[in-house]
Amino acid sequence: MDYDQVNVNLVKDGGQQVTDQYKRLNPMQQVPAVTIDDMTLSQSLAIIQYIEETRPGPRLLPSDPKQRAQVRMICDIIASGIQPLQNLYVIKKIGAEKESWANHFIQRGFEALEPILKQTAGVYCVGEEISMADICLVPQVYNAERFKVDIGQFPTIKRLNQTLLNIEAFKVSHPSCQPDTPAAVQA
Repeated sequence: MDYDQVNVNLVKDGGQQVTDQYKRLNPMQQVPAVTIDDMTLSQSLAIIQYIEETRPGPRLLPSDPKQRAQVRMICDIIASGIQPLQNLYVIKKIGAEKESWANHFIQRGFEALEPILKQTAGVYCVGEEISMADICLVPQVYNAERFKVDIGQFPTIKRLNQTLLNIEAFKVSHPSCQPDTPAAVQA
């Protein structure tokens, strides 16, 4: 798909996502927000599912209903149960304890995710095809590493992440490779 990317720096000038201009685009003042087909969508899973349902290309949800449910479960664990607890807004409120806070909740989430992935994984999170679950896993592992979670204690998560990072699409979309990534953490 062709697209225009507009970077929203979450730190510069107090955060570009909290401007009135951006609030009109996304009232939650979070990223991402995507304008597509004359509408604006926010929330990663809603965006991914809309693209899945309206654009040709590799499928991100399996055709098998059980595997589709597993993909959605893994996505929800990450997007609802782990990631929000180390979101920038939350971390700012935590203050000096932010690293231990984020580490604790990522660790807790990965302790739940690891046994699930042991059951569902093949080459990828659910079976032998890349899915939305894989798209959610990679940035969460990146966050885990940022907050010093020992990924070695989660061998399935570690293996899946390493496998995915060998795929060009995951390399170029990795959080450390984005145009607005601070130089100190760029890949």
